Amino acid sequence: MSLSLYDTMARKKRPFVPADPKRVTMYVCGPTVYNYSHIGNFRPVVVFDVLFRLLRRLYGEAAVRYAANVTDVDDKINAKAAEEGVPISAITDRYLAAYNGDAAALGALPPTVQPRATGTMDAILAMIGRLVANGSAYAADGHVLFDTQSFSDYGKLSGRPLDEMIAGARVEVAPYKRHPADFVLWKPSKPGEPVWESPWGAGRPGWHIECSAMIEQELGLPIDIHGGGIDLVFPHHENELAQGICDGHQHGSYANYWLHNGFLNMGDEKMSKSLGNVALAHDLLKTQPGEVIRWALLGAHYRQPLSWTDDALIQARNSLDHLYGVLGRARHIEAGGSGALAEEQLEPLLDDLNTPAAMALLKKLATDLDTAVRKAGPNAPAIKQDLLALASVMGFLTQDPQAWFQGGADEDLKARIDGLIQARDAARVAKDWPEADRIRAELTALNVEVMDGPAGATWRMKEQA
Repeated sequence: MSLSLYDTMARKKRPFVPADPKRVTMYVCGPTVYNYSHIGNFRPVVVFDVLFRLLRRLYGEAAVRYAANVTDVDDKINAKAAEEGVPISAITDRYLAAYNGDAAALGALPPTVQPRATGTMDAILAMIGRLVANGSAYAADGHVLFDTQSFSDYGKLSGRPLDEMIAGARVEVAPYKRHPADFVLWKPSKPGEPVWESPWGAGRPGWHIECSAMIEQELGLPIDIHGGGIDLVFPHHENELAQGICDGHQHGSYANYWLHNGFLNMGDEKMSKSLGNVALAHDLLKTQPGEVIRWALLGAHYRQPLSWTDDALIQARNSLDHLYGVLGRARHIEAGGSGALAEEQLEPLLDDLNTPAAMALLKKLATDLDTAVRKAGPNAPAIKQDLLALASVMGFLTQDPQAWFQGGADEDLKARIDGLIQARDAARVAKDWPEADRIRAELTALNVEVMDGPAGATWRMKEQA
């Protein structure tokens, strides 16, 4: 079974065939770094990290080039910098570091390249110049705007009438526009805002142009995969597509596959600052391991809406506790086999990244491993290898089981608990059951859960009430 992906442009799943299997390219729209990112911002990070890992498994690590941009010039950034009385770089550097730290804690591999808008200005200006020269853009009142009427396929990605798209989006109304859907490529900077020189006057770029320039500079056109949230289909990705096709290079195509993840909702309502229901990943990571949050983010198929609830986190923790518990009980088993996943085991991910089905398969492999360990089955090494290999593609089981369960204990407490475990084991060997029970009660008072298994007792810190 080969990889198939749902292409927003085609409105169906298509077999994935890269233009060059030795250089597979993927671009995903990244953050605007003016504050900590909410958990919904990290759904595409985690989803496309799974795809990145899968592509590396299929084509080789060196063959996959993944770019995720950083918007580091923006109205919100400017406002934050003005509020604090600092250069915009002080804001963007701070929150980009936080964003990358949170992404790493969620198990996301760093992209191959992470271009920043401010570092792509020459390419942005060059692209705008070509669009003006070939009649796809025009200068007006200190701005440069893309002429949407110059691109006959405008609206093809969204698949909706232009009037309907404009009505449902925040389209700026301005007297200098030839058409209401025309969008800004370059605009004058306001007093105190960052400014760059250009043939059309001092100013700064619009939002959409940066991604098109970065893609061309970092990956070359056309790219294999363009990803992002469903909210970016219009106007952002529609505008990117128009710019890229009209750039003058006659590529014929911009991205061969368009992938979009669904919204993340807080329970039954959309996450919104105005509703006061925004959850920051940075805060969640203070109370939950990154793998727990990652599991919850992958708990629904990426194209479907995801309901974010406390129960989802509890279920994620329970699922991972089960997997790590099995690994702990199988710690004396050396993983064996080829290290290459069978097609049957990769099948859920190959079918348009069906992560819920892949997670169900992880649980089945864990159950099979537990049975093989309990019965001393000869297939235990191969099952353990398959479990770890599939988990690796999904970004799970990255910790030692002991570290997973004992993460809430400092070194002194760990030493005390280990000593009590050894004393309890000795009491059990001597059949001194009252002493074994007394020690277990002492461990319980320390908020420790003891788990007896064929390889001996292990322990974990219980969740605090």
